[in-house]
Amino acid sequence: MDYGMIGKIEKAHRYALEPQRITLSALTVEIRGDNNTYTVSLAESGWTCSCAGFEAHGLCPHIMALEKVLHPMLKRPASPYGHGQSVVSDVEKAGRYSHETDRIRFKSFDASFSGENSTHQMSYRDGEWGCDCDFFHSRKVCSHTMAMERIVSGMVSVVTPLIHY
Repeated sequence: MDYGMIGKIEKAHRYALEPQRITLSALTVEIRGDNNTYTVSLAESGWTCSCAGFEAHGLCPHIMALEKVLHPMLKRPASPYGHGQSVVSDVEKAGRYSHETDRIRFKSFDASFSGENSTHQMSYRDGEWGCDCDFFHSRKVCSHTMAMERIVSGMVSVVTPLIHY
């Protein structure tokens, strides 16, 4: 391992402690509920979920759990409760799901990462990382992707593992 990589690993450690540097702009996640697995997506237009609760109320425990887990990276207000929604039950489920992150599996995301020198665009698609920084283009790994892998540890499936540190 060379000094350049050692420096990136050290920077990734620092960055992982500062998730507010990241802004998630889009994501697709599978979340295992108590009875089924649902697909939750976030786009510019807002959240969607494949569950009946979202269909009925526009908000569900799956979205609420993701808002809790990803809060520093979302940069958007929490979704309002829906009319007629079973708030107490849904808040309890969301709290439980947010602590059981093994229920959450990222399929994809797009994010911007405010580094020390500039902001970079990064992505994750079915186990493959991407970043527009020069170091990533030459090494297929960088401090931005290593930090994000650490932040979402256990919630991503990685085809080509990044350097473990």
